[in-house]
Amino acid sequence: MTFPERAFSSIVDFRDAYADQMVAALRSVKGDALEAAQALLADTLRRDGNVFSCGNGGSAAIANHLVCDHSRGVSCDTGLRPRIHSLSATVEVLTAIANDIEYAEVFSEQLRLLGRPGDVLITISSSGDSENVTRAVQRAKDMGIATIAMTGFGGGRTARLADVNLHVAADNYGVVEDVHQSLMHMLAQFVRQSHMPPDLVAARKF
Repeated sequence: MTFPERAFSSIVDFRDAYADQMVAALRSVKGDALEAAQALLADTLRRDGNVFSCGNGGSAAIANHLVCDHSRGVSCDTGLRPRIHSLSATVEVLTAIANDIEYAEVFSEQLRLLGRPGDVLITISSSGDSENVTRAVQRAKDMGIATIAMTGFGGGRTARLADVNLHVAADNYGVVEDVHQSLMHMLAQFVRQSHMPPDLVAARKF
């Protein structure tokens, strides 16, 4: 059943229903996929590989936010020097590629120029089916770059193409994007605390 399935007259009731949807959606993400995602990220950082992210609209904002938490955040007290890049943030390059080639290539063309085997690409797409995101995943696979796809709704093509699929079983854009944002934070914080001296974990703000 879709959410909301009816009109709400009270925002408090809507809040409570939304919270229930959030909890169910977050718990729908498969544990083995989450384990695989964090292991892949941690390994890439240890090898000094690049981590790329991309998405459209609200998902672009999550891709850009990811740069902060997975670079500055993960570097604190860990000895790691993460190299994190959002392919959604480079408006000059985005518009040049869109103008000179086509919008569907804005991420895959950047990846062609910047990516190397051993890097990892994180895509964020509620539908999992945006053409430019799908092409980026395919380009990554062709280049030997590992892929993590955050998806919702039916999962789309990126759910099938990616090495790891963090799928959110929900059909409300706000709920899916909120869970994607939470997953982004969880991955960063888990990797950080895993590389910190144990006695510092409780002493630091996350």
